[in-house]
Amino acid sequence: MFTKMRNIESAFQYVRRFTMLVIVGCIIICCYTLYKSFESIGMMQDRVYILANGKALEAYSSDRKDNVIVEARDHVKTFHKLFFTLDPDDKVIKLNVTKALYLADESAKRTYDDLKENGFYASIISGNVSQTITVDSVAINIDAYPYQFKCYGKQNIIRTTSIVNRTLITEGILRNVSRSDNNPHGFLIERLTTLENRDLSVENRK
Repeated sequence: MFTKMRNIESAFQYVRRFTMLVIVGCIIICCYTLYKSFESIGMMQDRVYILANGKALEAYSSDRKDNVIVEARDHVKTFHKLFFTLDPDDKVIKLNVTKALYLADESAKRTYDDLKENGFYASIISGNVSQTITVDSVAINIDAYPYQFKCYGKQNIIRTTSIVNRTLITEGILRNVSRSDNNPHGFLIERLTTLENRDLSVENRK
């Protein structure tokens, strides 16, 4: 009889241990499943799907600090392309300059006003001159705020009798502002200064 009781007790302990192992295993599996589910949800929230031409394109969101230097460079490039790309058309000049002035402060506005007062834009229109700019590089110092930048580019000026290539080097600082349709990067150029703007070559047109 005692032998039977010991056997029953041993079997009960075995079943209890097995049951505990099963419960612990289930808890571990549930916790792991919940962890992976939340991780997957977090990854999905970092993704953005953009519908373009009937196709869903996947993009990833990231913190602004991860892309500061990339956005800052593009902001400076966009401003220079808008501000220094000119055609002999008053409406085109005003449209481009207006877009550019959303990206900079009164230092750019003063430069525009000075050029306009000196008849620069009038001479562009009357002389059928076209001017384009190629931004070679933009150096940004993000170690200190506001961020200092220096832009290196080349201007190509096409006149009726010649083609002039000029170097253009500017500098200034960038500070953060709210993003908008007119200023998608959320930067504002301040203290814009032209350091160098000289002829590199002149080619006569036939």
